[in-house]
Amino acid sequence: MDDAIRKAETLIEALGYIRTFRDRLTVIKLGGSAMEDDDALSATLQDVVFMETVGMRPVLVHGGGKAIDRAMAASGLKPRKILGRRYTDEATLNIVVSTLLDETNADIVARIRRLGGRAVGLHSGSLQSLFGRRLTLPGPEGQPIDLGHVGTVTQVETDLIGDMCAAHVVPVIPCVAQTGPQNGPSSWLNVNADTAAAAVAGQLGAEKLVLLSDTPGILLDRKDESTLVTSLDAAGCQDLIDRKIIDEGMIPKVEACLDSLRAGVRKTHMIDGRLRHSLLLEIFTHKGVGTEIILGTQTRRVSEERT
Repeated sequence: MDDAIRKAETLIEALGYIRTFRDRLTVIKLGGSAMEDDDALSATLQDVVFMETVGMRPVLVHGGGKAIDRAMAASGLKPRKILGRRYTDEATLNIVVSTLLDETNADIVARIRRLGGRAVGLHSGSLQSLFGRRLTLPGPEGQPIDLGHVGTVTQVETDLIGDMCAAHVVPVIPCVAQTGPQNGPSSWLNVNADTAAAAVAGQLGAEKLVLLSDTPGILLDRKDESTLVTSLDAAGCQDLIDRKIIDEGMIPKVEACLDSLRAGVRKTHMIDGRLRHSLLLEIFTHKGVGTEIILGTQTRRVSEERT
């Protein structure tokens, strides 16, 4: 009976959040180890189906870096990175597109359907949802550095995504974009999954952007999970970057969160995708399990602020 009461209390705790976020869009980025661990991925997709069932409108944006690396190795290609980003030549692009669309995206859609949800991949023909342009990075002396077929998102088909959500279908979007007519014949572009998710969240005007990562969130000491920072504002993020606490691969994730906030997203979250049901624990409980990032000043996390 005590166990049953605790379960009921958990549902009551979630009720306020369900009411608050009903009919609001939440963009969830899947990637890294969260997609490699079969149990963790299944738990995350169960969370997504739960969210849609109770009236929220989840939108999934996914990468697939490790699957791409395996496909490249099988083809005898070696990954090449410039300034932390994957250089994408024609052969690599073909592998990226086929892996993300035909394997990863199709698998996620099928899993959601097996869990009782409805989902569709938005990536081809009239269902293409991301458009962009080629991306160059500034070099050490200011010269542009070419990354091959790497792009940034300039346009999101928000009406298409919104229509799917309104029909209780979960959109599943791979991190590849197509060039628009203004850039010549249409072609594929490889896009960083974090920045793609931020662009989707920003242009949708989403309530939340949630990035599933390989850590519990932002740690002051990456070897000590008790140093988790539960809430940060933009100034706090910059301070930790200046102090080299946020560095390397965590910087693009934080920048993606801040970009989406500046575009109108209310809150962003970084959580551990390896933790089963971390998505529900972060969104539907007072304490949460990860790091939330906002633009304004916030020194501590309390239940009233989390809504």
